[in-house]
Amino acid sequence: MSNGKAQGGSAEKSQPIGVFDSGIGGLTVVSALRTLLPNESIYYLGDTARLPYGGKSASTVQRYSLEIAAMLLEENAKTVVVACNTASAVALSQLIESVPVPVTGVILPGARAAIAATRSGQVGVIGTRATINSGAYERALRSLDSEIRVTARACPLLVPLIEEGWLERPITDQIIMQYVGPLVDEGIDTLVLGCTHYPLLRKAIARLLGDTITLVDSAQNCASAVRDLLIRENLRAPEANTGSLQVALTDPPDSFLRVAREALQLDVGEVQLRQVTPHTHL
Repeated sequence: MSNGKAQGGSAEKSQPIGVFDSGIGGLTVVSALRTLLPNESIYYLGDTARLPYGGKSASTVQRYSLEIAAMLLEENAKTVVVACNTASAVALSQLIESVPVPVTGVILPGARAAIAATRSGQVGVIGTRATINSGAYERALRSLDSEIRVTARACPLLVPLIEEGWLERPITDQIIMQYVGPLVDEGIDTLVLGCTHYPLLRKAIARLLGDTITLVDSAQNCASAVRDLLIRENLRAPEANTGSLQVALTDPPDSFLRVAREALQLDVGEVQLRQVTPHTHL
């Protein structure tokens, strides 16, 4: 989703794509962007001082998102990518209204991919409590196909397991099946990984569910939507550009940065520490 406010001047095309998340999970989106758009520079800002957003009220997540987006604009971001399902669920409309460059969330691209993938019209969605309670995926899916049947499930234990680096453990398999088993019993043939942490468990989930259920990865589909937006808005970086990646966090990184870096094979370089400026006005 874009607000179409950027114009695509030559200097502007070389400016970075600004990406934010409540923490480091959004690096799954960065990884997908790096693969798809290697000549684009990316400035990633993880709000690690205030994570997780998944348990916060909608008004708090909206305020945090506007503050972080303002910091990305200070880095001359030519577009803002909301690499956080919770922020996409509850703050995207405010961001589109307030941010003077195009904005992309992760929910609509994921919903579009799920509609394209499902054969039976039965789609499952897993995510944080805030994302699932918002009903954002159901609304997005039904706006695309009013006949779709959606079963959604909050999975609050998955993010801590991922951040601990327990990506291939028997206990993790058991918890995945506790959450996803009832969705399988409902007859879903497509499962939306509705949290940007979850692609790190994609291998485990695919192994447990087998070939009959298609997994829709919000990170990959978000990256495709950003590519389409850059083409539409005439903002693609010149082909000769060597894309760079700068990672900044609002609190020192913990062990999850190592987990994400190794799992995604991302070279994040030296991490900047940035202090949030509260009540930054866009």
